[in-house]
Amino acid sequence: MHLFNKRQDVEYYEVGVFDAEWNPVPFVTGYRIIRLEYLEQVKFDVYILKDDADRAEFVCSRSKLRGDDTKGAMVASRICSRFSEVSQ
Repeated sequence: MHLFNKRQDVEYYEVGVFDAEWNPVPFVTGYRIIRLEYLEQVKFDVYILKDDADRAEFVCSRSKLRGDDTKGAMVASRICSRFSEVSQ
């Protein structure tokens, strides 16, 4: 997975894997929560058990916002990609 931070107001992202009905699928990666400064990027692998591979449909990153005393609206986002089929 390749993650690039284009948001100045976000420093942390959470990674998740989901099935077609948006239920979480167990996975392993070196990063669950990733700290990325503005305009930084990181590439990492996501591993899914063979038993869960058929139901894993999406891999997503979700922006994690820290609470503070800011009175303006805060926007969190989730960006997802669909897994491509891999022949085994």
